[in-house]
Amino acid sequence: MKRVISLLLLGAGVSGAAEYKAGVARQIITPDKPIHLSGYASRNRPSEGKIHDLFAKALAIEDSRGERVVIVATDLIGLPRPISETIAARVLKQYRLPRERLVLNSSHTHTGPMIRNNLEILFDLSAEERARMGEYAQKLTDQLVTLVGAALGDLSPADVSFGNGSAPFAANRRQAAKAAVQIGVNPGGPTDHDVPVLKVVAPDGKVRAVLFGYACHNTTLTGEFYQFSGDYAGFAQADIEENHPGVNAMFMALCGADQNPNPRSKLELAQQHGATLGAAVRKVLSGSMTPVKGRIRAAFQIVDLNFAHHTRETFEGRVNDQNVWRVRNAKVMLQLYDERRPIRQYPYPVQAVAFGKDLTLIALGGEVVVDYVLRVKKEYGAKGMIVAGYSNDVMAYIPSLRVLKEGGYEADTSMIYYGQPGPWAEDVEERIFAAIGRLMKRVR
Repeated sequence: MKRVISLLLLGAGVSGAAEYKAGVARQIITPDKPIHLSGYASRNRPSEGKIHDLFAKALAIEDSRGERVVIVATDLIGLPRPISETIAARVLKQYRLPRERLVLNSSHTHTGPMIRNNLEILFDLSAEERARMGEYAQKLTDQLVTLVGAALGDLSPADVSFGNGSAPFAANRRQAAKAAVQIGVNPGGPTDHDVPVLKVVAPDGKVRAVLFGYACHNTTLTGEFYQFSGDYAGFAQADIEENHPGVNAMFMALCGADQNPNPRSKLELAQQHGATLGAAVRKVLSGSMTPVKGRIRAAFQIVDLNFAHHTRETFEGRVNDQNVWRVRNAKVMLQLYDERRPIRQYPYPVQAVAFGKDLTLIALGGEVVVDYVLRVKKEYGAKGMIVAGYSNDVMAYIPSLRVLKEGGYEADTSMIYYGQPGPWAEDVEERIFAAIGRLMKRVR
């Protein structure tokens, strides 16, 4: 009888054990010197102090088989491919974490520093300013590698759960006009107000980490602002951490490239939207959430995206344009033609991470429009699904076929600032979804 009781007690202890181990880490990444803010070409001088600090935060999760994933969230405009690849290579060498198990997401704040190799056509920088940007990029790279190691070194038993909330301030910005689609407010346009929330809890009940996302441009603070901040996403993280002392609150930018906060252009509005998003997350945390269990599977693939056809003559006609950014772009493209290496394709990252059958994260590169998350949820189900943009590389806008055919900033004009030769070919959406399909078969 004693043996049976002992076995029963042992079984009870095993069933109550934490499903995963989790580790968290955080690092201030605010530049310590003035540097140009990224995102708005209208700015004409470097940064002027800060509203609040910028952070990089990491969440490591390990399953019972020892399979790991690390999600890194940064208060930045975006991490370009050269930096992401360097980080991933060093993480693999130092911590033996494979590329498919490292997710690098940026909040896309437009009150963050310029990052080397990203949107450099925006400004005609001096040699000193370029050197300062390079120094920051090197320091940032080192910080993010160390951050991943710190999160992995912090692993301890944890339970993970998932839920969904909603926040109303994202508005479709693609407004129809006589000449072409323009940036404005389109109340009838597609949106996704979903707020996915992942909670990590220690065995003693203490909440250690909260990962949440939203599909909306992080642009409440417009071009007249020169102070560093995380915009609404930064204020939302601060709200959650203030209400849950000791928690690591992490924001992931989802597929909101054609969505803007509404209203915008005032500091108090960024604070307001942050409070709204923070309240939505806290409501989910206080309610019933779905336990996340099972093996962690991950997959990563590079798919070549084609650009629409262009010739040397395409850019020769722009070198005398009145638009200084079109001229800068044209000169870069002509130099590439001179070197016999015009840009025809781009290596685009697609990533998928599944936690058993309860939760799937799809991480896409670039500024992805809302059509992608809506299609993913339609084809694969909305339950337990997070679809992030701004992940692993931010090289351009990623329009759907609908947006591409409609034209406008997200489809065409924005490519100039990203130093790309022009719009994507019309197969861009299908190429990406074919890659998503292949990865989903591997992780689910």
